[in-house]
Amino acid sequence: MSAAEKKETNMSPEVTEKATRRRFTLAYKEQILAEADQCTAAGELGELLRREGLYSSNLSSWRRQRDQGTLAPNQRGRKPNPNKKETQEMAKLKRDNARLTERLRQAELIIEVQKKVSEMMGIKLPETGD
Repeated sequence: MSAAEKKETNMSPEVTEKATRRRFTLAYKEQILAEADQCTAAGELGELLRREGLYSSNLSSWRRQRDQGTLAPNQRGRKPNPNKKETQEMAKLKRDNARLTERLRQAELIIEVQKKVSEMMGIKLPETGD
């Protein structure tokens, strides 16, 4: 096989073995959004999308992110949790609150039973501020 034939096989228009996911930089996203905002004539936006090889869903999600102030390059993987200690403390406090609420419910139930038993037996209890 000659060098020319090898070059032709490397430049084949066939699909590559493994597709690679495109990643868009913040500057590229901002540029495309600016161009899309300038498209006013019929078909201009479609032409822009075809030229860049984008889908309309890319454009709509980038616009939504821009409006929310979260437009950034795609970051894959698990997002770091900056409030990990606060989240753990909040979970602990919620567990404690649930446990104490249950104990309060049980205590109130016992007090009600004691009141009914004293009424049945004719024992006068001191008046409380309930």
